[in-house]
Amino acid sequence: MGDRPIAVVAGASGFVGSAVVSALVDDGYEVRRIGRSAQYRWDDAQAIARAVDGAALLVNLAGKSVNCRYTDANRDEILRSRTETTRALREAVAAAAHPPAVWLNASTATIYRHAMGRPQSEAGGEVGTGFSVDVARAWEREFFAGDLPHTRRVALRMAIVLGDGPATNMLFTLARVGLGGPQFDGWWMPHRRYRGIGANPTGDGRSPWHRSKGRQRFSWIHIDDVVAAIRFVRDRDGISGPVNLSSPHPSDNRTLMRTLRRAVGMPIGLPAWRWMLEPAMWLLRTEPELVLKSRWVVPGMLTEAGFTFRHPHLEPAVRELTTR
Repeated sequence: MGDRPIAVVAGASGFVGSAVVSALVDDGYEVRRIGRSAQYRWDDAQAIARAVDGAALLVNLAGKSVNCRYTDANRDEILRSRTETTRALREAVAAAAHPPAVWLNASTATIYRHAMGRPQSEAGGEVGTGFSVDVARAWEREFFAGDLPHTRRVALRMAIVLGDGPATNMLFTLARVGLGGPQFDGWWMPHRRYRGIGANPTGDGRSPWHRSKGRQRFSWIHIDDVVAAIRFVRDRDGISGPVNLSSPHPSDNRTLMRTLRRAVGMPIGLPAWRWMLEPAMWLLRTEPELVLKSRWVVPGMLTEAGFTFRHPHLEPAVRELTTR
């Protein structure tokens, strides 16, 4: 065991974390897990310091799922579970006698604005406003704070990950039960669930809506490409800062839902307007924002660095998932 490189993975029990741990074990790493019920716990700062010291690689995927209602309690926990865990890891790395050479920290492509006119890359993307964006900004600010001269840091701005995870399962379920039509944004009674959060909240506090007509962009990435991108970034010293993890071929909502219907063999899919989605998502205990925000993100840095996607196109990627 002592001859194997050490990888520390926080959030190892989640959908993405499980896949990453499996890949790192295949790569020959001894994997140390940090989590609420893992071998190294968040409430033990000394244990986290021991885990990080001497590691070759640190991967942080910790954070409460956003597949929930944005109640005040959930909003606070979504923010806290990202910033406090990242801060704890940063303090451990700063204090380590032998800090990891590479630290890959989860972030989100939701940091970019609602985009219908052009794609958002790392170089030219525009940061948005409101709750989800403020969480992403605070997360990355905590990650890049301070001076860690011996550790290269990369923020993985992940699009929606397709695989055996909550977002994909919800979309497949909608398609299977005949509700896999396009989703249309529109006016809804004002609420404040999407208002900004943190020390400097952004936006005007109102719930945004757009007449996207089911053409809101859908940026995605297959779980296999998430794992491959993590390996790729780990092995290239010239890559640092924010990196978009998304397919080079984003889709839109209409195309996504039509593709899902074909994949599950459902000939019909009822369309849903926001006035239908709001009560339906309340029953499902999640948020319409997950399907109505236009996320148009492209992987500028990965493409420029020569990364090859195994699943660049939506329909083959979706069909591959149905065989699993």
